[in-house]
Amino acid sequence: MAIHRFVLLFSLSLVLFGLETAVSQRQQQSQVPCLYIFGDSLVDNGNNNRLLSLARANYRPYGIDFPQGATGRFTNGRTYVDALAQILGFRTYIPPYSRIRGQALLRGANFASGAAGIRDETGDNLGAHTSMNQQVNSYTEAVQQMLQYFRGDTNELQRYLSRCIFYSGMGSNDYLNNYFMPDFYSTSTDFNDKTYAESLIKNYTQQLTRLYQFGARKIIVTAVGQIGCIPYELARYNNRNNSTGRCNDKINNAIALFNSQLKKLVDRFNNGQLQGAKFVYLDTYKSTSDLAANGAAYGFEVVDKGCCGVGRNNGQITCLPLQQPCSDRTKYLFWDAFHPTETANILLAKSNFNSRAYAYPINIQELANL
Repeated sequence: MAIHRFVLLFSLSLVLFGLETAVSQRQQQSQVPCLYIFGDSLVDNGNNNRLLSLARANYRPYGIDFPQGATGRFTNGRTYVDALAQILGFRTYIPPYSRIRGQALLRGANFASGAAGIRDETGDNLGAHTSMNQQVNSYTEAVQQMLQYFRGDTNELQRYLSRCIFYSGMGSNDYLNNYFMPDFYSTSTDFNDKTYAESLIKNYTQQLTRLYQFGARKIIVTAVGQIGCIPYELARYNNRNNSTGRCNDKINNAIALFNSQLKKLVDRFNNGQLQGAKFVYLDTYKSTSDLAANGAAYGFEVVDKGCCGVGRNNGQITCLPLQQPCSDRTKYLFWDAFHPTETANILLAKSNFNSRAYAYPINIQELANL
């Protein structure tokens, strides 16, 4: 086990070292013409700013390490997709869909929304948000706008979109802000862990298929991470059970069922169910687990508490407006009760770009080069 961990860490270190040089070389031209992003607060960069919602991050100290300040990103700096866009060679970050229309859409758009889920009602406890179905609808509207720049030639637009990368990170809130919130939702009585995962996958299949029908061919889908180990759950679970440092295995086991079925869905899509498409499954459950388990190797001194928050594990209440966060964010795996720090996001983006350690069946660079 120790040898395996050493090999894993050594290999990942080589990946990170090589990418430092590679990223700067690719800045002149992006590897793909556009990047379209779907997801929740892990990748939202401002779509919720004008919504009546508790799921907003357009206030300090969010964005404390980001050049433009508090933009609506749920972290101190760059999100995972910000880092991915940089590695792919985009000169600027992909903007939120709420701020762009017209020709700018040809470069990509971020449709992600904090509190969003695969199910439409997911996240309603936090107020307004844009569900995955609504995000897909917005994308189809964007496709209609883009068509005018190809003189109405749908085949030309299709050829263009087939070279782009589509990123979808969904499912976290379907557990955090739905299934494991029985006082607000009935899903935990309507389903068991297995049937709930099956229901989510059925809905997700339809949503991803619709993206395919509107031009998506290179698609990244991410597993749900270890929600049972985030500061919010550590604070609640350990307080309830009078213990310390224990993850909530009940939540993690339920998530593992969803992740297993999502990977099988990727196989079905790649084996001909969606002709001409190539899907990549990112095992963020494993990558975030490994990052926490080997935190010291990456400079993390704190892997179970938020840099900004209130109460046990800085996770009982998430980061409040104008709250003073920790002084050195690079030492923390988590920024707040739910979200990784910029440092963690960058490490995660680099780790699965040109390595198959957490990417299946190919890595992101291989996907871009198809």
